[in-house]
Amino acid sequence: MSEIESLLKSGQTSLNLGNPKEALTFYQKVLDIESHNIEALLKKGHILGKLARFDQAIVCYDDVLSQEQGNLLALLNKGLAHHYIGQYEIALQCYDMVLKEKPQNTTALYNKASSLIKSGKINDGLELLSQVIKLDFSFKAKAKFDIDFEEIQHLNEFKKLTV
Repeated sequence: MSEIESLLKSGQTSLNLGNPKEALTFYQKVLDIESHNIEALLKKGHILGKLARFDQAIVCYDDVLSQEQGNLLALLNKGLAHHYIGQYEIALQCYDMVLKEKPQNTTALYNKASSLIKSGKINDGLELLSQVIKLDFSFKAKAKFDIDFEEIQHLNEFKKLTV
């Protein structure tokens, strides 16, 4: 096993054990050796996102996308990071790139619905949320308790989708 493989494995083990900061150090060590390692960049971005360091996470995802423009995981996670900092239009662009490749990707559709609603496009967001729930019924319960939909939970249209 190479040093990079060993560090990646150690990072994953730390992450699985609930120690994201320790995992982050392992992924950074990989990047110190191989600065454009896609797996380490994706994992680092994911951890930074969980730690609410969204601007830093976006940098990781941009680095991945500079190497692999169509990396769907990087696009999804970059969209989420932009969503969490209130940059909904950029988030929507990321989700649209995923949906261009995978039109039925329920995660991208759900996240897009969320960004649409947060950006004030409530009817468009509800319509898309309805489509997602038809594709995967589990999103019904997820939406019901999602903080992103808190402001519209009183709407009859939302209640019809989630009850």
